[in-house]
Amino acid sequence: MSSTDLLLTFNAGSSTVKIGIFAMDGAEARRIGKGVIDFRAEPLSLGLSQGAQTVDMPLKAEVTEDLHGVIDEAFALLSDHFDIAATRAAGHRVVHGGDRFTSAIALDAAAIDAVDALTPLAPLHQPQALRFIRALAHLKPHLVQTASFDTAFHATQDDLVRRFAIPRALHAEGIKRYGFHGLSYKFIAGELTRKAPQAAKAVVAHLGSGASLCALDQGVSRDCSMGFSTLDGIPMATRPGALDPGVILHLAGQRKQSFEEIEDLLYHRSGLLGLSDISADARDLLKDARPEARLAIDLFTLRIAGEIGRMAVTLGGLDAVVFTAGIGEHQPEIRAGVAKRLSWLGLAIDEKANIANAFTISTGESRITAHVIATDEEQVIADEALSILGTG
Repeated sequence: MSSTDLLLTFNAGSSTVKIGIFAMDGAEARRIGKGVIDFRAEPLSLGLSQGAQTVDMPLKAEVTEDLHGVIDEAFALLSDHFDIAATRAAGHRVVHGGDRFTSAIALDAAAIDAVDALTPLAPLHQPQALRFIRALAHLKPHLVQTASFDTAFHATQDDLVRRFAIPRALHAEGIKRYGFHGLSYKFIAGELTRKAPQAAKAVVAHLGSGASLCALDQGVSRDCSMGFSTLDGIPMATRPGALDPGVILHLAGQRKQSFEEIEDLLYHRSGLLGLSDISADARDLLKDARPEARLAIDLFTLRIAGEIGRMAVTLGGLDAVVFTAGIGEHQPEIRAGVAKRLSWLGLAIDEKANIANAFTISTGESRITAHVIATDEEQVIADEALSILGTG
């Protein structure tokens, strides 16, 4: 173990938490390990990766609402591999910052309450981050905690882009487009500037179980497919993407479905799973010869390509398309399907480069370049936490 100061990051999803372990090397945060706890697994365990080594460590603690037992035991297990006592700060991914939080912040009691006040804007995601924030505040009261917001990166979007065509009073109350996956897009914007600075106007496709697209102009967010909630935009693993509001009125009115039933439908039973009635995982669907599986993949790529076209309008042109996240980084068939639908824009894919998941997968003759870039949300959280530590 090293005496180097450490920084931890917590990226909480609906049923998992990814824990990043970073060494603080001067002004840089260098990842030295990563862990994950999947709360759906039985028995519960902490999966830890340290370099090329991976280990799965059972967790005996009972999962409670406050998570005190789980986190306390997880810290004890991590202490066998890292000098956890040298941890100076913990950075958290928080989905929603509203209009108030447009950059990362240090968390004190007042700030935690302010983040909690935004829960109505993200009722399924915000509480998960708050559970870990409050648990650490209780178990490690002297540990500096910071919050990095998924919505913050999109605060640069024009008011025209963020508006819905609804009464102005509702817009003033905060019903507007916020955009999400901002930490991922911030990382990709930096990588794109470094590796392909000529790609000034780019659309980034963050394709995972949750999926969205972002229009970047010189690394600045100008549009996002997700709007008021994480349901909007393109189809996802179990979420429908853009949906006619009349469907909701029909389900609630004609079919008398409850709020809970509709919420479950939208978050857990739609998307690729609903389309195929087979699987929410694109990998499974690509291997499946049934027409329902093909339909799901075809609609997925159609909507992605359509959204790229819409964002080219926002940008006033298009230099590059970037694929990232689990599907975007590792599934050439999806990338090829999207590119084929964009051939009218002059996008041509190099088949060998695409299969190899190369950085540049477009041909030399392609009018638009296409890139594959691995994202790292935890690195952004760590960098922002370190920046806050540096400013005191």
